[in-house]
Amino acid sequence: QRRVRKAVVSTQSTGDDGSWRVFNGNELGAMFGAIALANWQAGNPGNTTEKIYMNCSTVSSKFLRSMAQKEGFLYEECLTGFKWMANMALKKHAEGYTCLLGFEESIGYMYGMNVLDKDGISAGPILSAKAVQLYQEGTTLAAFLEAQYVKYGRHISNNSYFLCYEPSKFDQMFGEIRDGGYPESVGRFKVTAVRDLTVGYDNNYEDLKPRLPVCPDSHMITFTFENGCLVTLRTSGTEPKIKYYSEIVRSPENPVPEKEMRAELDELVRAVVEHLLQPAKFDLKPRPS
Repeated sequence: QRRVRKAVVSTQSTGDDGSWRVFNGNELGAMFGAIALANWQAGNPGNTTEKIYMNCSTVSSKFLRSMAQKEGFLYEECLTGFKWMANMALKKHAEGYTCLLGFEESIGYMYGMNVLDKDGISAGPILSAKAVQLYQEGTTLAAFLEAQYVKYGRHISNNSYFLCYEPSKFDQMFGEIRDGGYPESVGRFKVTAVRDLTVGYDNNYEDLKPRLPVCPDSHMITFTFENGCLVTLRTSGTEPKIKYYSEIVRSPENPVPEKEMRAELDELVRAVVEHLLQPAKFDLKPRPS
């Protein structure tokens, strides 16, 4: 008897022939967040969420933040790497919180506190069980994700990287971004806030100090734009890459068609690449296709 596979769960991002819907790390993180909260609520009927806790890396989607604002649980973001997420979860556990999820956009999930690290072995069955439930109900993971966007707001990301084999060019690039003050606009997009975790600057706060740890040995700048988009530029600590992470969010009260959101975010990313990364000037090589 021929079996038709409706879903495949993998711990690595893989390509496909175009006939599959491949969820990115942020989309999976949104689904894990919704699953984790629903599972906790099912096991704790009548309890409030004020001692529930979730976190994610600062370059990941802000979907958990949107959830927390609506559902009343505690959300925090941290530097990239599960040592940060796990240690923050342990700290909050000691304060009486229950950590349901930590995630990173690069396909990494810490579901609960049984394994305080990125662990696909424990996360995979959670998603698989949800997929089975949904298919038995006559629906899909894609429809489940869409339902979360209707409830908490649509979040769309556009993340990628360039290669560069001369580290000094990274210093030159970020030096130009900082020289004479951070840019007030990128293309037609107005900058409203800047956080620079390399030098310890964040004008989101009156004291101009970031709430995340400063890392002077690597470059990392986050721009907030007037249209609500976020863009983070970050050098990799292990590979010859300059990475960019971007997200556009629209609230459920003011929905915007997905196509329009993607077009606006793509235009912003093109402007960031042209005006800040400047591939031709700094000899950056595009991500291999």
